[in-house]
Amino acid sequence: MKKIIAIQGAQGSNHHKVALDFYGDEITLKECMSFDALVDCLLDNTAHIGVMAIENTIAGSIIPNYALIDTYNLHITGEEYLNIHHHLMALEGQNIDDIKEVWSHPMALLQCKEFFKKYPQIKLVEDVDTAEVAKRIAKEQLQGIAAIAPSIAAEIFNLAILEDDIQTIKDNATRFVIVQKEAPNNGIDSINKASLKFQLNHKRGSLATILNVLSDCKMNLTKIQSLPVIETPWKYSFFVDITFNDYQDYKKAESILEIMAEEFKILGTYKNGRG
Repeated sequence: MKKIIAIQGAQGSNHHKVALDFYGDEITLKECMSFDALVDCLLDNTAHIGVMAIENTIAGSIIPNYALIDTYNLHITGEEYLNIHHHLMALEGQNIDDIKEVWSHPMALLQCKEFFKKYPQIKLVEDVDTAEVAKRIAKEQLQGIAAIAPSIAAEIFNLAILEDDIQTIKDNATRFVIVQKEAPNNGIDSINKASLKFQLNHKRGSLATILNVLSDCKMNLTKIQSLPVIETPWKYSFFVDITFNDYQDYKKAESILEIMAEEFKILGTYKNGRG
């Protein structure tokens, strides 16, 4: 049976590319126009697995997605880092001088702002999704309209790429996590990264103490993100990612954190996507 993969965005998006890279062609895609809708698909079993962007080297953490994973007790089963390339595409037979408007996601427009300074006659229009715009241009045969989208969208919808790599910052990457409702069955031999969540009291040095424990247990802290606890003003939850070489070292750290931290939760143990 083909895996049903829920993605944020449309076919041809970066989420779609990650799904293909992670699971190959033998998948059924479930397109969701929001991350909330993606989570709903997992909860009602419309999809088996979700692909969710969690942080970007330019935009930083996508904080609402941390909250979604935590609130709905989703399990992180894997991750992938994808270099982001923005391409300008339109119907065949046009060049950039024919383009009157460019439609795309607000983040894509922002990341390509410098490129369009050379073309002040082009109107930039915010839209719901990069690939969905490419699909609409092809379906409705929209002349004079271009999309900013991944190259896979041009392939799928038979659009011409007018300009390659128009993003201002060329070294732009996004980290995606693979999430599901059920606890994963990842083998110990393949696990070298964990995502954890905990709360701490207001005692001075409480966070430093936790970080020292992680260091003493040979954990490498790769990410720490704080979110306010809505019900308790001025209290915070911490989301941390750690990598390790020895699974037993991780289990030691886990057992200590269970004792020291409040509301301790394992969001996922999986293989480090950066090798």
